[in-house]
Amino acid sequence: MIDEVHETVRDRYAQAALSVMATGASCCGDEPGSGGELYDALTRDELPEAAVLASLGCGNPIAVADLREGERVLDLGSGGGIDVLLSAKRVGPTGRAIGLDMTDEMLALAQKNAADAGATNVEFLKGHIEAIPLPADSVDVVISNCVVNLAADKPAVFREIARVLRAGGRVGISDIVADDALTPGQRAERGSYVGCIAGALSVSEFEAGLREVGLTGVSVTPTHAVAEGLSSAIIKATKPGGAAGAPAPAVKPGAVSASSGCCGGGGCCCC
Repeated sequence: MIDEVHETVRDRYAQAALSVMATGASCCGDEPGSGGELYDALTRDELPEAAVLASLGCGNPIAVADLREGERVLDLGSGGGIDVLLSAKRVGPTGRAIGLDMTDEMLALAQKNAADAGATNVEFLKGHIEAIPLPADSVDVVISNCVVNLAADKPAVFREIARVLRAGGRVGISDIVADDALTPGQRAERGSYVGCIAGALSVSEFEAGLREVGLTGVSVTPTHAVAEGLSSAIIKATKPGGAAGAPAPAVKPGAVSASSGCCGGGGCCCC
C-alpha cells in the first residue's frame, strides 16, 4: 500500500512538473484559490515565475512559520521550490533552507528555479518524508504545504518531524483537514488521494499524531473550506526543550547546494 501511494503521488507531481517546464503554464490551470494564488503579489514577485506556476499547495506556510535570521528550515515535499526559496530569503545568508522531495521531475524544475533566483543558502534532498535523510536535532523549523495528507504512513512522518527538530524547534504546516465527524470513506468519496482529500486526517487525528511524538503547543486552525467537511488549515507545534539556534550537524552525503544545481516547493493542487 505504501509503495502504491508513493507511485500514485509521484506520477501526479511528475506530470505537473513536466507540464510547467513544457508549456510555461500553471500546473493547476485557472482553478481559483490554488497554488501560487495563495501568496500575495509582493511575495510572488520575489520568485521565478516557474516556481509560482508549479505551486501545488493549499496555503502559505511561510506566513505562519515566523522564520528568523540564521535558522535552518526544512520543507517537506518541496516540489518546485516556492517555499524553499521564500524561506531562504527570510533566514538570510546565515541561515539555511532545505527542501525534501521524492520526484525527479520536480527536483529538476526546482533546480532551475533555484538557479534563476540566485539562491545560495539552500540544500535539497531526494527522499520520502516518512524517512527524512537528515540527522536528529538538525533543524529549527519544519514547514510543509499540503503534503502530509499525501503521506502513506503519517505516524512515521510525525516521528521524523520530531526527530529532526532541535529542542525548542517548531512546526508550521499548511494542510487539508477533515471534520472529526467525517469518516475515511466519506473523505475518499470527496476526492482523490493526490487531490489531498482522501488522505486527509481529521482535526483530532492531526492533533493526536503530533502530541503522540512529544510535540507540544499543538494547534490545528481551519482557514477556509475546500470541500464539504474539509478545510485548509494552519498546523503549529513545538518540540519541548532549550532554545533553537545552535550550530546544526552537517547534512548527510547526497545533499547538494543550489549552486551545484538541485532543489525543491509545494504539495497538491486542491483548493
